[in-house]
Amino acid sequence: MSRPGHILTERAAAAGANPAAATASETRSAAQWARRLALLLLAATAVFIVLTFDRHGISNDEEVQHVYGRLLVDFYASGLTDLRAFAYKNLYLYGGLFDLIAALIERSGVVGASVAGVWEMRHLLSAAFGLAGLAGTWLLARRLAGEWAALAALVLLLITGAWSGAMFTHTKDVPFATAMVWSLYYIVRVAPSLPHPARGDVIGLGVALGCAFGLRIGAVFALFYLGMTLLAAAAWRDGESAGARAAAFGRSIVALLPAALIAVALMGLFWPWAVMSPGNLWKAMTTFSHFSFLLHTILAGQVMPNGDAPGHYLLAYLLVRLPELFLLGLALAALGALRALPSLADPAGRRVALPWLPVVLAALFPIVYTLLAAPPLYNGIRHFTFLLPPLAVLAGAGLFAAWQRAVRWPRGRWAALAGCALLVAGQVTMLARLHPYEYVAYNGFVGGLRGTTDRWEQDYWADSLRDAAAELNAFVAREGHPDKTYTVAVCAESLQASVWLDPKLVVTRDWWIADFFLSPTHMDCDTAVKGRIIGKVEREGVVLAVIKDRRMLVGEERRPR
Repeated sequence: MSRPGHILTERAAAAGANPAAATASETRSAAQWARRLALLLLAATAVFIVLTFDRHGISNDEEVQHVYGRLLVDFYASGLTDLRAFAYKNLYLYGGLFDLIAALIERSGVVGASVAGVWEMRHLLSAAFGLAGLAGTWLLARRLAGEWAALAALVLLLITGAWSGAMFTHTKDVPFATAMVWSLYYIVRVAPSLPHPARGDVIGLGVALGCAFGLRIGAVFALFYLGMTLLAAAAWRDGESAGARAAAFGRSIVALLPAALIAVALMGLFWPWAVMSPGNLWKAMTTFSHFSFLLHTILAGQVMPNGDAPGHYLLAYLLVRLPELFLLGLALAALGALRALPSLADPAGRRVALPWLPVVLAALFPIVYTLLAAPPLYNGIRHFTFLLPPLAVLAGAGLFAAWQRAVRWPRGRWAALAGCALLVAGQVTMLARLHPYEYVAYNGFVGGLRGTTDRWEQDYWADSLRDAAAELNAFVAREGHPDKTYTVAVCAESLQASVWLDPKLVVTRDWWIADFFLSPTHMDCDTAVKGRIIGKVEREGVVLAVIKDRRMLVGEERRPR
């Protein structure tokens, strides 16, 4: 018999002699396949990033963010004497980790002299953070629920346009969400070992928290999750007196002091203003809890000032933005959690639940907070992008737990798996049709992107202006007047169009005199002035941006709305 034949015979004999060992071997083999598939997906995502990062427009806030990063570089280059960064608009209320890195890359000269190169570099850097967030989500789910649940969580986050599309242009939100999921990962790692966590986990926790605070004051959420985990770890110690539990809590605090020192040091490096005065962190936190300005948003067809957004604003947007399979996984996870509640009465059940506590808090507490406090909100879920990774972990675990519980119905669960695969395929197809505007994806409960017109936020970052500018360039070139200069009005920040426009097309802030008009259709911005529509940027039959020719207009016809 050939050597492969001998191997098969030996394996069959081993399986007959020890069925349990054979089952365990098959389980390990299946888990290895799940791990390989996850790594392959991460590698494919990296390739996708490299191939597509240069297709996106500049977001509304990106110019001021990058100026802030440049000023932070100047602060350090001056020996801490150039303080302009801390008087520039309200940017000092934010950490500058991302913008500092981007400005340093720019100063290094690697992006070349191209004006567009700086912004494309930022989009590549932001997408790299997004990839790190995907990896952190996978590792977190893997730690809690195993390889297959981790693969499911990774797939769910990848097919969510609010992550995989947003990671190129949401240069504040996605890096912060990434730092938060890595903070969660290390909280989960230290939880079972308290009050004696491993040194590497303590260091990792400090780095992750420091990076989170180096981006946004919203990192206080992570401190809350950590604090509740420490309390639960002490309170759930079996067979110990109240004094012994309090002592264990104290030892846990002491053990994590190095993480606090690392976090404060990194926060001070990336957000110097935060450590310049003892009250600055509190000032940032209280400012953003009541932060509002004149900006309108839309919720289920109702236009309102962002300060009037109801408490259910975030929850409503999650329900229409998350893919159907994602929502199914969350529903299954909720059912599983309800079934597991009685086990909390048992010490063993509490030990199992402890690592899940920070993830459940991370997924639910911000939603509960917005329901109760109704803070000013706009741009859908953008400011709460950091919810997506923990929600994906729970949804992935919910799907895998349902698969395990359905073992008695093999045909049914294979049919369910096929249904899940079809949902994933449909979502990927939809994202491909939206490319490069995946971040405007909505689920079928509102009819996809087609169902959002005049009802939900669409291209709020004006990503489509890059393609609109390219269309205008081509239109003017076809007219054949290479020496003629035209003025262009833009319903966005001037930079969002000027970077992509031909030099003979000059952006003006005087909309009355403008020869052409570029605008996203978001919040009816495209109706602000009259003109003949000469081009559109469309996806799924929905117009995201328009180009108008205004040269034929005279008198009052030129007046902006």
